[in-house]
Amino acid sequence: MNKSWKESLIYQIYPRSFNDSNDDGIGDLNGILEKVGYLRDLGIDYVWISPFFKSPQKDFGYDIEDYRQVDPIFGSNEDLRRLVDELHNSNIKVLFDLVLSHTSDQHRWFKESSQRDENEFDDWYVWADGDSKTPPNNWLSVFGGSAWKWHEQKQKFFLHNFLDCQPDLNFHNPYVQNQMLEEIKFWLEFGIDGFRFDVINFLFHDDKLRNNPQKNTSEIRPLGFNKDNPYGHQKHIYDNTRPETLAYLKKIRSLMDKYDAISIGEIVAENALNTVGEYSREEHLHMAYCFEFLSEDFIFSNTDKIVEAFFQNSPDSWPCWSFSNHDSERIASRIKKDPKEIMAKLLDLKGTICIYQGEELGLLESKLKLKDLRDPFGRNFWPDYKGRDGCRTPMLWNSLKKHFGFSNYSPWLPADKTQKDKCVDIQEKDPDSMLNFSKMMIKKRLQDKASLPSSQQK
Repeated sequence: MNKSWKESLIYQIYPRSFNDSNDDGIGDLNGILEKVGYLRDLGIDYVWISPFFKSPQKDFGYDIEDYRQVDPIFGSNEDLRRLVDELHNSNIKVLFDLVLSHTSDQHRWFKESSQRDENEFDDWYVWADGDSKTPPNNWLSVFGGSAWKWHEQKQKFFLHNFLDCQPDLNFHNPYVQNQMLEEIKFWLEFGIDGFRFDVINFLFHDDKLRNNPQKNTSEIRPLGFNKDNPYGHQKHIYDNTRPETLAYLKKIRSLMDKYDAISIGEIVAENALNTVGEYSREEHLHMAYCFEFLSEDFIFSNTDKIVEAFFQNSPDSWPCWSFSNHDSERIASRIKKDPKEIMAKLLDLKGTICIYQGEELGLLESKLKLKDLRDPFGRNFWPDYKGRDGCRTPMLWNSLKKHFGFSNYSPWLPADKTQKDKCVDIQEKDPDSMLNFSKMMIKKRLQDKASLPSSQQK
């Protein structure tokens, strides 16, 4: 397989907030299509598009109701076909964001599984006996509270590592394993170039349902969740990152290699960099990333040490590095440095690089009021943790237009009026702007890579 992906540049698009083509206040696939020229001019190799599948949108697409249908708020499967074709015509490859570990409770599999009588899907989710007031163990949801919810109809508890409308699939069931490979295959046949797999280390749970041990205070690190979240006070050795996962990753890799497609795993785990190394070996995923550079306690001056240590500890693995994404406070607000210095550092790292939409503009975290907050994670922990909406506000396209060109209708999150000077139209005209600096550094990275001997590119 061609290994040019190893030093590639990925641009993450959060479709709700990228560009709204039909003026309903929500970004959509045709909105991305309108901006393919912008993406091409940036010089990136891949786009990663966050979930746009049919969903009740309780967790804004990470609660999937149908893996094979575009949600109407984003468009149609025909719109997706046109977008993928146009990106390919511009020499940009496409990654879909796929959630394997859990579905929406509106998925037909869960509706069948939750019936009282035994049925084909009875064991497709993680069910546990007990009385309605006592959860099976001490496992916690990342989004707050117990990871177990009592289902009155089924008269059992079901596991949800995130929202209680996101029941976890039971990967100990071989039928579930095979079905999820079929969902992957469906989109590979469609012609996409790979996947970013959401919380890939959450696929398997301890089938004995043993309690997680507690951490000492000194061991608590907010990697992938807020600092005061009780979730961080446990050692998550039984509810995720189980040894069975590695065998399943081999099945995923075998399928991906048949289509010459790539795979990126998101890791939220104890000893996260070690897990990245383990999950991104040759026979597992192509690469993986964690929240090492995305957390609120990231020390910028340690960046090179962390990268060097990763390759020293995991010489046969491959990382994907990012400083910002849809779950984390924007890097320009977390690090008190010139955004140009931050971008230069990111683009100089060994590994695959992911840039989050707006990072190339130097966008800051938006400050939202509680009334504007849409993220259930933030609403659950307000005001100590303000959620993920501050990095999800609309892209700023045009300083002269309403809502800065994102939409002619009131957006699902308010466009940030304090950052008008960072709009694309202003920055494109300024040779010293952050946008033009980002383009220059992207071009330089690609030229530097091209000048290496072929043996060093692999």
